[in-house]
Amino acid sequence: MRWLSDDDLRALTPAERCEPRTPLPVRMVASEEYLPVPQTGKQREAEARLYAAADSIAPRLGLSRRRFFQTSAGMAAAFAALNGTFGRLFEVGAAEAATPELAEERARALSGQFIMDMHTHFLRDDTRLTNFVRMRQSVAAQGWNPQLSEAGEQTIEDLKFENYFKEVYLDSDTKIALISSAPSDIPEDWFLTNRQMAEARERVNGKAGGKRMMTHAIITPGAPGWLDDLDAALALKPDSVKGYTVGDNTHKETARHPWRMDSDETYRGYEKASAAGIRNICVHKGLWGRQLDARFPRLAPHADVRDVAKAAKDWPQLNFVIYHAAYRLDDPEWALAAFEKTGRIDWVTDLADIPEKHGVTNVYADLGQIFAQTLIAAPRLCAAIMGQLVKGLGADHVCWGTDAVWTGSPQWQIEGLRRLEIPEDMRKAHGFAPLGAADGPVKSAIFGGNNARLYGINQAATEAALDADRFAAIKRDYLGRGATPSNRRYGFVARA
Repeated sequence: MRWLSDDDLRALTPAERCEPRTPLPVRMVASEEYLPVPQTGKQREAEARLYAAADSIAPRLGLSRRRFFQTSAGMAAAFAALNGTFGRLFEVGAAEAATPELAEERARALSGQFIMDMHTHFLRDDTRLTNFVRMRQSVAAQGWNPQLSEAGEQTIEDLKFENYFKEVYLDSDTKIALISSAPSDIPEDWFLTNRQMAEARERVNGKAGGKRMMTHAIITPGAPGWLDDLDAALALKPDSVKGYTVGDNTHKETARHPWRMDSDETYRGYEKASAAGIRNICVHKGLWGRQLDARFPRLAPHADVRDVAKAAKDWPQLNFVIYHAAYRLDDPEWALAAFEKTGRIDWVTDLADIPEKHGVTNVYADLGQIFAQTLIAAPRLCAAIMGQLVKGLGADHVCWGTDAVWTGSPQWQIEGLRRLEIPEDMRKAHGFAPLGAADGPVKSAIFGGNNARLYGINQAATEAALDADRFAAIKRDYLGRGATPSNRRYGFVARA
């Protein structure tokens, strides 16, 4: 069973096989959890600007276009292309894109920034969660993408651990990552089981000689035996727990156990987690397009944030981290127009309003796909989202998470936040504070300081330890030999 219909499949193509190897995506890339929005006209314009810049600059540097895109100067050119298309939202100059030395100097100066990405994924070695593969096979069999037919059997190796390690730890400035998962009513279809996440953490930290990976334990309130399963998961000493209130997000058509954050049944799980020393309850919200309301009306009421405030008020000893900041997943240009008319962004504004409306201080927003998708499709909307979250929740309650590796290495998202600024007209109209410098207090808090506090990490001591561990040595050797980021994405894009 699958919630994606044959018509859905025909409208999708695997990103890693067909998308250009640009420094940042040129259209929305989605996992099988939601449908991507097609490339917009503005995105096509930004893509064309980037190619034109590369074709002008790369030959003067003696580089191919692809090799130029692998450099810090190529990354700068990508953000310059966004500025040229959407207006000046990113701190980048023409000299940086044209002069590798300047770009590399900036990249080196920021590379030590403390970044905790508490929202990453890879797939288990024995996964049969093969919509990823099945969609590739369907695309190849139908001849929709000849490159896939020529590539032979389609696999998901790119979504497994070895590639994850390179994309996250070598090709980005991420220092600590939390490996997450997604549950299913079909046991074999979890991205990773709770035990597999715990084993991955031990494998990574053992190889590193330090704390490089943390884990969730996935909770499934209301499912048969879920409290016994939670006991078993808590015995694995997870760093936090995570759940999907819509239940089985990858098999929406048969999802049997949606749940509410503020139900008595769910509270039994909070009690167990709290007793085990868990303080952070992470909850997937949003990424729910309006077309899903009609297709899955039974699940739709569970996708928004209506159940957050009461849970936060009833459990002040816990922190509730709302993943993807509950973003509704509208067409980004429509969502931007709606914001400019009303000052609201569906479900994000509702989340940001909770502290003032309900007098709670334990609600947080994880950025996840909300940042990745709006950054490239409507960066002015991305700026508005950041402004609302910082204003409503506080800069100390917005947390870094990228949902990598679906959208490739998280480095382009890191660069996006480093460079993004809320336009002055938007700040004046809505009372938003500036985001400030790449290594200023607001962005430093979002990148790592807030997660460090939530997870009880001594940042100064941890930074010193990580700089001396085996992964740091591996990365220095990798960079010394000349980094080769793949610039690949691993989800799906909408066909033109």
